[in-house]
Amino acid sequence: MNVEAILRAKGNAVATIPSGTTVAAAVRELKARGIGALVVSDDGRTPAGILSERDIVHAVAEHGAAVLTMTADRLMTRRVVTCRPEDTVSELMARMTERRFRHLPVVKDGVLCGIISIGDLVKSRIEEVEFEADSLRHFIAG
Repeated sequence: MNVEAILRAKGNAVATIPSGTTVAAAVRELKARGIGALVVSDDGRTPAGILSERDIVHAVAEHGAAVLTMTADRLMTRRVVTCRPEDTVSELMARMTERRFRHLPVVKDGVLCGIISIGDLVKSRIEEVEFEADSLRHFIAG
């Protein structure tokens, strides 16, 4: 299975915020959406960075409550690792495990077209394994 198939099932909506958004506003957005990361993009199409819960927690540990008045562009991860619609689940699971992050913006022709979380990949892989097991059961019983 690949990213494109996952996005067909879950949708391609991406939560983005402009770079000047305060961290307090970003935290409210994360909570309201029940997500762990926001793509920072001033045009909503090109990722400039990604702001994750981990980025915020590390900044709070370093700066305390003052973090809430800082802007997303001060805390965001600027070197955004992205993936493509044709990337496979196994490739991305390995990449995310190796690099220790949980969200990958999906980019096609330089334009943001979705976001994949480690949870999306695990869910997809579980569905694949269950399908294979059911197929084998039917084959053996048939």
